[in-house]
Amino acid sequence: MYRAHFGFNEPPFGITPDTSFFFAFTRYQEALNTLLVAVRTGEGFIKITGEVGTGKTLLCRKFMASLGGGFVTAYIPNPYLEPRTLLLAVAEDLNIAIDATMDQHHLLRTLTLGLLNYARQGKRVVLCLDEVQAMPLETLEALRLLTNLETEKRKLLQIVLFGQPELDERLNQESIRQLKQRISFHYRLGELGRGELESYVNHRLAIAGYIGDKLFTQGAIRQLYRASGGVPRLVNILAHKALLLTYGQGGKLVEAQHVRAAVADTPAARSLGWRGFMSGLLGRR
Repeated sequence: MYRAHFGFNEPPFGITPDTSFFFAFTRYQEALNTLLVAVRTGEGFIKITGEVGTGKTLLCRKFMASLGGGFVTAYIPNPYLEPRTLLLAVAEDLNIAIDATMDQHHLLRTLTLGLLNYARQGKRVVLCLDEVQAMPLETLEALRLLTNLETEKRKLLQIVLFGQPELDERLNQESIRQLKQRISFHYRLGELGRGELESYVNHRLAIAGYIGDKLFTQGAIRQLYRASGGVPRLVNILAHKALLLTYGQGGKLVEAQHVRAAVADTPAARSLGWRGFMSGLLGRR
């Protein structure tokens, strides 16, 4: 649409998680380092939380891509599963052959044998689950039982939980207190800072193939930060719309007015931006 106009090889602000656009700002890099250290030391449970749009899924994919050949990974994007269905999904993602008519006992036994086979090959198995705040309590408890599977040396399965902050509330429930006790590493993702947001925008433009002068004015960057609160997904949505508006007017420079128009078309950004703006005013008093 506007790729040729600005000289992009691909759209720079898509909202589909794409690891080629991964931006290692402070919190992202710290979270990635935490994950890599945790799995390489053999921890059973790791937890990453963050608000909607802060990049948990992108971090998950970057993490899995960074593990290397000594690991086998499974990814479950839809956690709203009963325990048995979760076991079937994990087995399928790990290429462990299982008869779907098995009862849960035999299903778990077959899964254990499959995990042991990976261990004999010198492979570590990591299961990543997204949006875990929506997982039923009985399924969370089944996850805890999965981490009981181990050899004399190490766990057969390591589990990384990705979820919104509501996940912490769920883990505080008495019925799954044992699961909370087993989480040895955790990290909370945050939003981009003002300086990080400008670097983030320029990074994505460069990955998309842009080689010209600065495309977003300082006024546009200020508006982006105010309206998005530094949430990467909202930054992407607003930047994309601002580029569309600039292209539609035949311009070559994204200005504050283009971002303001994008904000007017994005209710979530308007409300978040107003909160951020008011916080800024109160903070200067």
